[in-house]
Amino acid sequence: MDTTTPLKLDLNDEMRCGDARMDHTHEEFVEIVNTLLAAPPERELAVFRALLDHTVEHFAQEERWMLATGFAAGNCHATQHASILDTMREVLRRAEAGQTEFIQRMAEALVEWFPMHASSMDAGLALHLQSVGFDSQTETLADPAAVVAESLHGCGSTGCH
Repeated sequence: MDTTTPLKLDLNDEMRCGDARMDHTHEEFVEIVNTLLAAPPERELAVFRALLDHTVEHFAQEERWMLATGFAAGNCHATQHASILDTMREVLRRAEAGQTEFIQRMAEALVEWFPMHASSMDAGLALHLQSVGFDSQTETLADPAAVVAESLHGCGSTGCH
């Protein structure tokens, strides 16, 4: 009898960023990752494609906000996004070629990666958005003069310089 607990991604309070739209997007991400983790083999590829589509938009959303609020285009937060998407696209390429075992490995890697990313980089971004008066719902700045273009080269986290 298998008594191991199935792997699951839990969205805890540390992973909530305080920005309603960002937190909602994170909830969707967690839900799709958990659906993938529980998917039967014949559904994995379809769920993985949905996860990749979601993640492309999820990261693009955050990167729009970064650019609108003074982050340099090559900041490390966006670089980390690009690395994750490159890996996911490679997993999709391999899965479509019949190497479907990489799908669950990617889901497991996301369970390990996402909590730290959300509680550091995304939380830092949310604080930055708040500090410059950026409304993520409308994607507008209360005072555009509050932002110096491309002044931030880090990730938005206090731990990244």
